[in-house]
Amino acid sequence: MPRSIAAKLGGQSRYEIYSYEAMPRLRRMQSAHMWTFISAAQPRQRLNPLALTALAGALLLGGCAHQSAQRTSDAEWQQTLGQWAGTPLILLGEQHDQIAHHQWEAATVRHLAAQDRLAALVVEMAPAGGSTRSLPASASDEEVKAALQWAQGGGPGGWPWQDYGPVVMAAVKAGVPVLGGNLPRTRMKQAMGESRYDAHLPAAGWQSQLDAIKDGHCGLLPESQLAPMARIQLARDEAMARVTETAVRELGQPGKSVLLVAGRGHVRSDIGVPTWLPADFKQKVAIAQSDKAQTATAMKADKQLTLEGNASEDQCQQLRDQWKNRPAPKP
Repeated sequence: MPRSIAAKLGGQSRYEIYSYEAMPRLRRMQSAHMWTFISAAQPRQRLNPLALTALAGALLLGGCAHQSAQRTSDAEWQQTLGQWAGTPLILLGEQHDQIAHHQWEAATVRHLAAQDRLAALVVEMAPAGGSTRSLPASASDEEVKAALQWAQGGGPGGWPWQDYGPVVMAAVKAGVPVLGGNLPRTRMKQAMGESRYDAHLPAAGWQSQLDAIKDGHCGLLPESQLAPMARIQLARDEAMARVTETAVRELGQPGKSVLLVAGRGHVRSDIGVPTWLPADFKQKVAIAQSDKAQTATAMKADKQLTLEGNASEDQCQQLRDQWKNRPAPKP
């Protein structure tokens, strides 16, 4: 959402589709902890899925800024929210390194809460089982983070609180429960070996997951690791679907919506969370993209917004530079 929307309604993508581990904004992506793992990788070592998926968050966002597309106006988004009034579930898909996307989400939370239309907020950034339901509206940031098990939601310390804290606290201060929706870290290894995920989507959908995993790792990930990584993606979608479905059933009220905030690929109607929900489950999907994107991103959604963007760097080239004198890792 443009920053003006954040101002009126009250408002970044680590990995626009395959976001797994918390990482700072892209301008901080070159920090030592990120590249240490990559540069230290040795031939025949099995690649660490948590570290690799964290890296992919930056890599899929690489590219130069191009001329700006027309941004979605405040009025247009407000009108859309009005049209969606009473929808049991609204899914917001962000590009994790885009500042305006976080502002859009926080503003949307405040807007819906102010109109008494927000039943609950579910976030990808905290694991399933985390909840603020027992906390008062006056709870501190630290109390909220503890209740959500925030540190378990990503890399060291969890997803960047400076990015997502405003989204979460907007709900807490309005007396709206916040729920973690993501696959717990302890389930990841098991999910990598569950072949049932391979047949969940139509063949084209499964292939798109594999292709995005490959592209997100700049073609450097061994072929044998593509399916296990994609299974984690689907397992995360499944986990978020279960949490949101339960939230609608237990917390939903007439005229109110449960709001899910997640990466864009997680909310896509054709391959994401919606594919795990009952066919008759009423929902609306909004996906945001940057006005500096090289090309418009075609993603299955009810609404695509173009928001103010901050430029992304070519992370693939930087990774190749790191690896150019090293043999590629083998399975």
